Amino acid sequence: MIPTVYTRTFARKIIEELACGDEATRMTAEARELISRWDDSADFREYCITSFAGTKKGHAAEAEEVWFGKLGSGSIEIMKQAALWGCLPAIRSLATDILELCETEKNRHIAKIEFAVFPKESDLKLLKDKLEKKYRKPIETAVFVNPDLLAGFRVTIGHRIFDASLKGRLSKLKLPKDLEDSGELDGVQLKPEDIESLINHWTNEEFFEPDDYEFGVVLRVGDGIAHLDKLANVMYNELLEKEDGTVGIALNLEETSVGMAILGSDTRVREGDIFRRTGRLVSAPVGEALTGRVVDALGRPLDGLGQIKAEEYMPVDIASPSIVDRKAVTMPLATGITAIDALTPIGRGQRELIIGDRKTGKTTIAIDAILNQAGKGVRCFYVPIGQKMSSVASLHHILRERGAMEYTTIVAASAAEPAPLQYLAPYSACTMAEYWRDRGGHALVIYDDLSKHAHAYRQLSLLLRRPPGREAFPGDIFYLHSRLLERAAQLSDDRGGGSLTALPIVETQANDISAYIPTNVISITDGQIFLDTGLFHEGQRPAMNPGISVSRVGGDAQVPAMKTTAGPLRTQLAQYREVAAFSRFSSDLDPATQEQLVLGRSLMHVLRQSPNNPISVEKQVAVLYAATNKFFIGIEEERLDLAIQAVFAAIDDTEDGKAYTERFEASSRMDEELKSMLKKILEESLELYS
Repeated sequence: MIPTVYTRTFARKIIEELACGDEATRMTAEARELISRWDDSADFREYCITSFAGTKKGHAAEAEEVWFGKLGSGSIEIMKQAALWGCLPAIRSLATDILELCETEKNRHIAKIEFAVFPKESDLKLLKDKLEKKYRKPIETAVFVNPDLLAGFRVTIGHRIFDASLKGRLSKLKLPKDLEDSGELDGVQLKPEDIESLINHWTNEEFFEPDDYEFGVVLRVGDGIAHLDKLANVMYNELLEKEDGTVGIALNLEETSVGMAILGSDTRVREGDIFRRTGRLVSAPVGEALTGRVVDALGRPLDGLGQIKAEEYMPVDIASPSIVDRKAVTMPLATGITAIDALTPIGRGQRELIIGDRKTGKTTIAIDAILNQAGKGVRCFYVPIGQKMSSVASLHHILRERGAMEYTTIVAASAAEPAPLQYLAPYSACTMAEYWRDRGGHALVIYDDLSKHAHAYRQLSLLLRRPPGREAFPGDIFYLHSRLLERAAQLSDDRGGGSLTALPIVETQANDISAYIPTNVISITDGQIFLDTGLFHEGQRPAMNPGISVSRVGGDAQVPAMKTTAGPLRTQLAQYREVAAFSRFSSDLDPATQEQLVLGRSLMHVLRQSPNNPISVEKQVAVLYAATNKFFIGIEEERLDLAIQAVFAAIDDTEDGKAYTERFEASSRMDEELKSMLKKILEESLELYS
């Protein structure tokens, strides 16, 4: 057997070979496991003692094969090295020496101290005493002279830096936020009062306080992901910052490293770069300053209208309101689209999915919903994810021309943005909307679309080496969207009565709503608006399929007149589809069937609507009442659109129409008075088309 006097040398070599010199805690646990196995298992002792004969290479393979699954991976590695060097019979003494060396390493602190000029012995002793008092352990010092510090000193101990140098303090010299945001200093000489303000700002107590922060070193970087060593105290979703302003978000908190997603280009990040903890979770600006702006996922402006002077920042990923803080959804959020407001009504605080193939009008529905919120006190947030910037610019132009940007914010994460920003964008927009909800206001958020959001998260997860599941999505893909959509709520009166309504959009392939992401989001939301490709190509716009479109809030989110008028609509449409399919096989139809076909066609015409043309609820009720009560039956199909426009014109221009609108606003109950007013308007406006 190998003399135990040599085991300490082999222990040092094993620690160096396994590159675990700075991982004393893990090595200690592995050494203890081997000692425990030796003391408790006769089989293990016999194996180690009798296995000395034979080739070294054979022993390494045998050690892994025999004890794989019985020992931890680190202990197996120690046994393999011991077998290669022929000291396996002395494994207990070897493990004991490893344990002692690791315990010594754990109690050892080495401080790298950099001075601008070589220090006095008394200054060095004073600094060492203060460090030992702080850490309550002996400190070994390594002193260097670094002229770049200009003055003062900087201490690096472990993964923590205490910076009391002039260079570190000068790095704090930034313009006050009000002057920096205003942009008034660009190419303009400062006034005396401005200089005085800057001097006061730069000579406050904070400027003279040294920095004390934890840092991590980049081990490897690529595809927007960097892996940093240590950072033992970093938080999930914490911002990490490099000296040049590059920021990242901590997403993987592993035992020996941290996986960080770089928020921006990774071309400025290299191996060996230092990222420091900021102590702040990823946050977004909130408040009035964002209204009318186009920003990215971090709230940085993209519209060239100057800096955003946000007075408050809030974390982008926070818990949703509890059940106690919510109340039932009862207030309607009218989209201005007759088919939706009649068949799948949306309430404030609801989550209604818009789903369909590409190019079927999903975004058009969302934009119409935004346009219809004018003057209703609803703050709108539109989140285009993974779209072309040209499409975002076109949409912004529509909203600006129609005056909708006065209450709308666009949080853009285009296809050109890196995956981390596409992943963060919906959460940032939700936080911006929650600011208004929590203050008793009402907000609408549109996520366009969550399919691309899921793809961005899948890319991040695969690059972070997270285990893939179905369709290579990570296991928490459901939680990704549920924690986002659960933040939509109608708050109770005790919490201010505010609401946040979410309209997520999901793209399908060949109308397949049973795919992974569509089924996930369908199970989370309170209903779905399914856009059918066949109906779209037939000219039915919006191409909503009333058969599988549903709102789980239902009539609770409709005004009484709409609820009464649209009640029989779904049944009449189902009967029409059935009769229309039957009529293709027969030309000899009885009068009742022909009347049902004419009624169904008139209903389909009423549900057609041109894009970016929301209709007020009183007009929707008028034409739906006319269609369901057969006012349009005697009108030729080619003239139905003109007849509908005539009804709208009568409501806008005639005295009877204005009286009907006033009565509807005062009480939207469909009583005999309202019915008589409607009949009079319909008879007069449709007289020319009968």
